[in-house]
Amino acid sequence: MKVSVLSVLSLVIASACAAPQPGVEDTAASSPKCSKSLARKRNLIMMVSDGFGTASETMARNYVQQMEGKPYEWLSALDELLVGTSRTKSSDSLVTDSAAGATVFSCAKKSYNGAIGVTPNEKPCGTVLEAAKLKGYTTALVSTARITHATPAAFASHVVHRDMEGLIAQQLVGNNTIGNKVDLLLGGGSCNFLPNTTKGSCRTDDLDVWALAKKNGYSTFESRAAFDALKPKTKLPTIGLFTSSHMSYEIDRNPALEPSLAEMTVKALEILSENTKHSNQGFFIMIEGARIDMAGHDNDPAAHLRDIVQYWETVAAVRRFVNNNRDTAMIGTSDHETGGLSLGMEHDYLWHPKYLKPVKKSSEVICRELSKVAVNERDNFVRKTVIPSYLGVSNVTDADVASVLRAAASGSTKCKLAVGLIVSRLAHISWSTDGHSAVDVGLYAYGRGTEKLRGNYENTQVGEFLRDYLQVDLAPVTKRLSNQLTEQPGFEWAREPPSIVTQRNVDKHSSGSAAAAAAYHAKLDSYHPLHYQGGHSHSH
Repeated sequence: MKVSVLSVLSLVIASACAAPQPGVEDTAASSPKCSKSLARKRNLIMMVSDGFGTASETMARNYVQQMEGKPYEWLSALDELLVGTSRTKSSDSLVTDSAAGATVFSCAKKSYNGAIGVTPNEKPCGTVLEAAKLKGYTTALVSTARITHATPAAFASHVVHRDMEGLIAQQLVGNNTIGNKVDLLLGGGSCNFLPNTTKGSCRTDDLDVWALAKKNGYSTFESRAAFDALKPKTKLPTIGLFTSSHMSYEIDRNPALEPSLAEMTVKALEILSENTKHSNQGFFIMIEGARIDMAGHDNDPAAHLRDIVQYWETVAAVRRFVNNNRDTAMIGTSDHETGGLSLGMEHDYLWHPKYLKPVKKSSEVICRELSKVAVNERDNFVRKTVIPSYLGVSNVTDADVASVLRAAASGSTKCKLAVGLIVSRLAHISWSTDGHSAVDVGLYAYGRGTEKLRGNYENTQVGEFLRDYLQVDLAPVTKRLSNQLTEQPGFEWAREPPSIVTQRNVDKHSSGSAAAAAAYHAKLDSYHPLHYQGGHSHSH
């Protein structure tokens, strides 16, 4: 058998360009041998653990160590990929929401809380997903939230307020100035795709977005069976939504009805890999562990924990994919922290992971069940079922029962907080808020091209990394979006006044001219962008 010199050289180059080993600087990636290959084709996986702070990582790690007997030095799938931290403020508040938190990743620009793919002046900004699609990449969004929810929406739609999910749904399936831009969508939220004349719809109009999607070339499905039947060679574009609203918390998920985040991710990567096999461009996918955040809002430690562990499984699956696909990089972070979680409370130097283990249901499901129980039967239901069976608490106190009953009478939000508090108090977990906090969040990365991501970064720099890794220009995309409809007809909305120094109010903090104001703002928000090609580390 004859082997040509060219074949031998190809094997040598392929070996030199192989996926880097963890913790080893990837010098091959910048070599002339590899630059041509990298310039031709690459894949980028963006992972967003919504509402996930470093205390949450500690909580989950401690739980696994205690419950499974792991050694002190044991690392989670995320711990192994930690490279730094990311700051989280939006353009108008030190405490961001998920809309602004995702827009800064997708557009590499800060915006106001509530903004979806628009700038502080409410104009559309081109996203990395849109620019990638226009350059020939195959694109995907995967989330355990409604697919029209803030994080996935910010990568492929443009509205002035995050709650305009009806308009977001239309834009996601190609009813926009660019056309079809997301090749694969997996998640929840079918209610925004159904006309308001249909049972289960949450739209305010009679538009059938499922029909619109099919008209624009999408194949659609809504069942676990259809998901399982998907093959790597599945024709794109495709959209699969498994629930009317958000997908279930992992603690509540019925695997016969809903795939896990890890399962959706593995399936998506198989499809994207196969569909780009003969393409000159790779793919871009955003994967969101959305319900970590929602459990934080509910101050529900057990649901929070289970979704974190499921996110770990997803990260491990992504890492395996990167190991087997050398032109792929993964970057992961959170848009913000939720709940102000703290491990330990009052003056006791204690926290007890064991109280999270017997919990069988989320506070969301518990309170939904409780709302359907007759008022005169609720005491018995809470005393005999909720606390001892669902929460696994053997010592049922009158005070706990009374607290849940009072909260349930005031509505779902207070009920969920009261149920979560029972477990949190026993475990010595405390929460400072049922909203978001301003703390920095973890930054995680793996694969060729991520070596420069070390240290503390402004969240704008995360968006800049996505842009530079994909080698796309967002300005032409922004120009194409100049006539994009960004307000949902009949939707009333208003912006909160800014609580920090911003472009809009900077003149109040400067000594006169507009030029002085602009200079002040430029100094305030100088982020030292990091560039993928020949990049430099940021200044501290």
